[in-house]
Amino acid sequence: MSTEKPATRGETERRRYRVFVTRNSEYHCRDDVCVAVRDVASGDFVNDHPAIGRRMAGGIRFHADGRVRSFSRRGEEPHPGETLFFSDGRRDLALRTSELRATMRPPKQAVRHYRGA
Repeated sequence: MSTEKPATRGETERRRYRVFVTRNSEYHCRDDVCVAVRDVASGDFVNDHPAIGRRMAGGIRFHADGRVRSFSRRGEEPHPGETLFFSDGRRDLALRTSELRATMRPPKQAVRHYRGA
């Protein structure tokens, strides 16, 4: 349910920021690294979220019993219905609180809140 047209064959995607929207949170990423997390209900940025600073490694879809059903790998955009999977290169962190609903570009006002933007 992405709200944008992906780059076509032969085109390079210039946009560096993406927002991955779940039921509870928005994960704001630059070049696949999470730079900010915003609570959907309040609209507030969560400065101490464990995903911040980690690279998005893909998405995982689970069976009801917890077994992995499918996943997207690094370099592939996670699909709606998958939970996001982040890695810091040493330890992995699977975020299973809610499933991906949409992917979009962040509004310009949000980019100003990112650390180091």
